[in-house]
Amino acid sequence: MPVALLALAIGAFGIGTTEFVMMGVLPEAAADFGVSIPSAGYLISGYALGVVVGAPLLTAAAVRLPRKTMLLAMMGLFTLGNTLFALSPNQEFGVAFRFLAGLPHGAFFGAGAVVASSLAKPGERAKAVSMMFMGLTLANVVGVPLGTLLGQKVGWRATFGVVAVIGLLAMVAIAKLVPHQGKPVEPSLRGELGAFRRPQVWLALAIVTFGLGGVFACLSYIAPMLTDVTGYSPSNVTLLLSLAGVGMTIGNILGGRLADKALMPSLYVSLFGLATVLAIFTFTANGKVGAAVTIFFVGLAGFMIGPMMQARIMEKAGGTPSLVSAAVQSAFNIANSIGAYLGGLVIAGGFGLVAPNWVGASLAVLGLSLAVVSGGMDRREARLAPAMAS
Repeated sequence: MPVALLALAIGAFGIGTTEFVMMGVLPEAAADFGVSIPSAGYLISGYALGVVVGAPLLTAAAVRLPRKTMLLAMMGLFTLGNTLFALSPNQEFGVAFRFLAGLPHGAFFGAGAVVASSLAKPGERAKAVSMMFMGLTLANVVGVPLGTLLGQKVGWRATFGVVAVIGLLAMVAIAKLVPHQGKPVEPSLRGELGAFRRPQVWLALAIVTFGLGGVFACLSYIAPMLTDVTGYSPSNVTLLLSLAGVGMTIGNILGGRLADKALMPSLYVSLFGLATVLAIFTFTANGKVGAAVTIFFVGLAGFMIGPMMQARIMEKAGGTPSLVSAAVQSAFNIANSIGAYLGGLVIAGGFGLVAPNWVGASLAVLGLSLAVVSGGMDRREARLAPAMAS
């Protein structure tokens, strides 16, 4: 694999850490700003909103830039946002700076996926993309636990100061290791937007939204589930989340390799496996060993889907992949919001703390159904192609 992928992975590690570590240091930030925990939750949603807004807008605005320049600009904005957040004087500025830090998230991954794919040999493109996303999954194994520990011992501002330093390191690595890409061939915003006229692109985004929404329906409420239902102590929850992160890392690697060999069959198996594991979790959540094993497989099955869908949407976008590739990150964060909302809805309805697992399984089945429809469209197009050629 090209060494340039290391630079992209460093950037992905920083982005993954800043996105998820906020959940770990939320009590410290709330106490520092003098607000309640629910109010401090806007620091999480502010970042997610930045991702959803920034992915299409920044990608569209920079469509004529060379992709290496785009990567450097996005990582510079990321570093600035985290630096300002670490210096925030109050909650209002904190939310604004978290929004700023989230803006380049999707655009970085969109451009990075295109660059990673272009650097790989034929037949290894999804594997190359998964190597970049390895940084994102390793953030859940290493960055988030260590960042949470640093925030608890030294203060949450130190955590985001370190994230800003990671951003600077990523900029240096990109400048040194990523080869000059030149401008995209015939760069055109109209061409990039034209990819959204293809039904398969929208189907791919819907599969991400609902399939990965199943993962977040579960993981959004995993802490109270593990403490109040399974009986783990709060200190053990961090270790179990790291176990889920290990599953995510392995799933990301497997997903990239399987996507290069047989994308759609592998996607069907992954979504079916995710639905099955989430359904099983409603029963294994009552035992410590069963819960630990299951949470590993939730991460494994869920994050196999990511590189597959990144490869799928780039394939269906044709020669204009940047904007739709960035849109995957918007879909990912919408999945986060939908999963968390529906999971909270069933808990509030009195169905118990394990009920989000059933919601997650249902969302994964919906994602699988959409994938089957998409695969059917592929087969139909393949049958019609010879007739249209003649």
